[in-house]
Amino acid sequence: MPGLCRDCLETFPEPESAAPGTRPQRCPACGGLRLIWHEELDRLSLAHIDCDAFYASVEKRDRPKLRDKPVIVGGGQRGVVSAACYVARMYGVHSAMPMFKALEACPEAIVIKPDMEKYVSVGRQVRSMMEALTPMVEPLSIDEAFLDLAGTEKLHSAPPALVLARFARQVEEEVGITVSVGLSYCKFLAKVASDLDKPRGFSVIGREEAFSFLGQQPVTLIWGVGKAFAATLAKDGLRTIGQLQTMERGDLMRRYGTMGDRLYHLSRGMDERTVKPRSEAKSVSSETTFNVDLSRTEELVPVLRALSERVSTRLKKAEIAGRTVVLKLKTADFRIRTRNRQLGDPTRLADRIFHTGLDLLKREVDGTRFRLLGIGVSDLTDAAKADPPDLVDRLSHKRALAEGAIDSLREKFGKQAVETGYTFGHGKQRDGDDRE
Repeated sequence: MPGLCRDCLETFPEPESAAPGTRPQRCPACGGLRLIWHEELDRLSLAHIDCDAFYASVEKRDRPKLRDKPVIVGGGQRGVVSAACYVARMYGVHSAMPMFKALEACPEAIVIKPDMEKYVSVGRQVRSMMEALTPMVEPLSIDEAFLDLAGTEKLHSAPPALVLARFARQVEEEVGITVSVGLSYCKFLAKVASDLDKPRGFSVIGREEAFSFLGQQPVTLIWGVGKAFAATLAKDGLRTIGQLQTMERGDLMRRYGTMGDRLYHLSRGMDERTVKPRSEAKSVSSETTFNVDLSRTEELVPVLRALSERVSTRLKKAEIAGRTVVLKLKTADFRIRTRNRQLGDPTRLADRIFHTGLDLLKREVDGTRFRLLGIGVSDLTDAAKADPPDLVDRLSHKRALAEGAIDSLREKFGKQAVETGYTFGHGKQRDGDDRE
């Protein structure tokens, strides 16, 4: 099965009459152009799946009138780009770009504030569909994961390549977004392959071609080679992976230490890492970047309360709790401060998270201007161990009951049905770039 049509999902043997190196460009069954030919197509099973411009794609799905418009998902003028659709990318907009620069590059872009709750929900839907294919799913983020489909041929009555093509079409039809698939024999090349033909891509890199393919690529293709290390390699005359392929392992390790070992192996397409199913989350947090730097307690408290409630909601939905509260601040000059406090018992209550964070925050408010505030919990455990009665603070039980009542009202009538005195009337103050 060296041939597969991604439109009609038909598979084809190698044409006997075709001259060497020539194969049909259109599907013999449906006439479609999304035809894949590869000698190892039925023997490869390790894949990397990446949702295309995920946040922006979800927003376009929910707002069909934006389909052909440049869309940027991100905060206000002081925020950064969380995602940009492919139309916006044609103007040079990319993720992590400061919002003011993005709007300079594409003034007509439509900016949408991130809706993390919605993106998490869609991401979980796609993840569930992945896990229906194989238990060997290793998430990398909300919108991408490695999959190992080795040994699933009998389960699906199809080789992995066909299963993945079916999956991509299912996501489009049922979720309303698109994904790109990279299929190979190792993680490194599967990840590389998924980036080759975005959006709606399906690229294959086999064992036979790996060495020659990599030889033509820049060293920055190798994971871990960023701008700084690439500059170091360039000073040594190393700009392409092909140049690394001519060097001995010992020489690379003497020059670059453990990174030299990685350069040696990955430049030759050697990656022994296996797909590891999802591990439990280590923390739950939420943060926001302000449009305008804030320095006063009365400005920061409503934001802290709202973020604490958001973290609490996520903990309750996941039926987990955390023992350590972590406060995060970023100053106007981009210096990050983190402060934490371990509680006597795990908590999932917004009230405890907020008041612990508030105590930490008051110690930092000294006139310093902050551009970001975040709160979270770590040392996660089962919710059954959370928030036992407090014999010292006798009002804690009443506050917990009140919080439960508020949760019920919000679940029934919406998030804005009930607000605390801390957040009432302050919603506009945190119109920044929210992240979880």
